[in-house]
This record gives sequence, structure tokens and C-alpha cells, in this order.
Amino acid sequence: MILLTGGNGQLGTELRHLLDEQGLKYVSTDSNDMDITDAEQTMKFITELKPEIIYHCAAYTAVDKAEDEGKELNEKINVDGTKNVALAAKAVDATLIYISTDYVFDGTKKDELYKVDDQTNAQNEYGRTKLLGEQVVQEILEKYYIIRTSWVFGQYGHNFVFTMQRLAQTHKQITVVDDQFGRPTWTRTLAEFMTFVVKEKAPFGVYHLSNENSCSWYQFAKEILKDTDVEVLPVDSSQYPQKATRPKYSVMDLSKAEALGFTIPTWEQALEQLLVQVAKEQK
Repeated sequence: MILLTGGNGQLGTELRHLLDEQGLKYVSTDSNDMDITDAEQTMKFITELKPEIIYHCAAYTAVDKAEDEGKELNEKINVDGTKNVALAAKAVDATLIYISTDYVFDGTKKDELYKVDDQTNAQNEYGRTKLLGEQVVQEILEKYYIIRTSWVFGQYGHNFVFTMQRLAQTHKQITVVDDQFGRPTWTRTLAEFMTFVVKEKAPFGVYHLSNENSCSWYQFAKEILKDTDVEVLPVDSSQYPQKATRPKYSVMDLSKAEALGFTIPTWEQALEQLLVQVAKEQK
């Protein structure tokens, strides 16, 4: 039996579609079915279900809100909630797949990839709680996969791709920061890797997974809007002050994931596939 938390989120929805395609039975939950911040309810739900695999996609992801108004909720969901799920996973001897983030790093490396065992140093509240979530999983469980990802985009939910497309409908000119570098990640690629490590019985531990190649947000936006007549202009991030500090450079090393034999498309290929999919559905 497979349990999926955060099943209605951007990644959870993608994962549900993939599991359906693979013909796998699963139980998908959101906070209405199982409130992960409630330790007793989480333990009861999971011990009664007795899943062998738990894909833990539930998370607080409002990065800027996590700095102030959402600070308490961010901690409750990403740290306490993850601890509750991990304790219940241990009780039923389930394997837990926990999704983390490039924001566990400070982004001060220059042109050198972040490896899975590099020193972490989160610079914002979201990154801090996701890192604490990692530590909780490692302390409680032996059977776990921690998958750090970055710049997530996909067909379901809010993300940078749809934001750019929406802006392009009302603006002839868009400015996008060009001094933050990372790897965009298609939810489909991430979901495929999540099921891959389970199916292939990969060694437990921490992995990095995003799409191949890196870019700035400006380069990402240029690619998204290349078939429109909108002008995309580069701008320094100081022009867009945000509550949460973002890493300037958070390009992660994917070699550990690739060594398993998992094929990773480039972010350009992934974006093209997504845009084709979205265009088909809009017809």
C-alpha cells in the first residue's frame, strides 16, 4: 500500500497521475483527511492504513510568508508535521520519501555544484524548516529517501511558468532577475525519480534531483516566452526586494541520482514537453 501526503498540491497531483499510469494503488490525503500537524491523528491514520511506502509531499511552501505571518505554520507543517509522519512511518516500518529544497544551502558557491554531503546553511525560514525536516527524518528512520529539488514547475498549481505566461498577456515588457542561478525542475521528472528509487530499491539516503542544465530566472523566462512578442529584460535582484533571502547560486550536483541509471532530461526539454501538454489541454 502507498500513502501520499499533500496529494492535491503541485507535486502530489503530478505523482497521482503517474501512479495511475503505472497502475499502482494508493491512498492520497490532504489536510482534511489527515492533518499532519496533529500527531495523534497522523499516527492513527497511518497505523490503521499500514502503508509500505509514504510519499511525503505535504509542505508549507510560501517562502516569503514563512518569514513573518506564516512563520508558525511553516514550522508546524515542515518540522512538526514531518516528525509526526516519520514517527508513524517507523511504527509501521514504512519507507518515507521526503521532498526537500536547494534552499538548505546558502548559495555562496561560485560555479561549483552543490553535492549531497556539502555543508548546509539555510538563509531563510522555509529553507531552515525543510532542513530541520531532513534531520528529523534521518534521526527517526533508517528507510528513507530525502530528495532535494529546486525551482519546481509543472502542469498543476501555481508556478513560475504560468506566472510568466499570465504576465505576457497584459505586458509588452517584463523584467526578471538575472543574478540568481539554479536548476528548474519539472514535477513529472521529480515524480518519476520518486517512484524510480522505490522500484529500483536504491540505497537509502539523500539525493539531488532537478532537470539537467542551469540558468538564471531571466534565462528561464526568456525560454518560456520565446514564442511570444513580449520583451524580457534582465534586472538585478536588488530591484525586487523580497522578505526571504534567496540563494544567488544553488545549482545542485545530480551525479548521485544519475549513477542509479535514472535518465534526466534538460530543463529546456522538460519545459517544451510541458508547454505542448498545456497547449493540448487548452484546445
